[in-house]
Amino acid sequence: MGSKAKKRVVLPTRPAPPTVEQILQDVRGAPPEDPVFSALAAEEPADPPRRAEDADAQREQLYQQSQSYVDTNERLRQAGDRLRQKCAELQQAGEELWRDVGQVKQAAMPGASSTSSG
Repeated sequence: MGSKAKKRVVLPTRPAPPTVEQILQDVRGAPPEDPVFSALAAEEPADPPRRAEDADAQREQLYQQSQSYVDTNERLRQAGDRLRQKCAELQQAGEELWRDVGQVKQAAMPGASSTSSG
């Protein structure tokens, strides 16, 4: 086998990372409409509720979300149990099917061996 010599590409050296002062200067010099600032503003949490009604509404919403999570989790657990049960039933049905196929083969061909596996 002949090996081809690969040309090595010489990459330029990596520049030094910016200093803290350079980063701060860059951030201070960026316009307010810079996408980084608008993206970060969207992720900031909302102001805490200022009125008791707002706090109650927020607590109720959190309670409803928690209740929904618990209900969904329980439904998923039950669905997993049902799937495991159905899987076991299918495996049992498959084993019975292979036994029945073996019996049919044996009945159709009395000289055939019943040691075939499936």
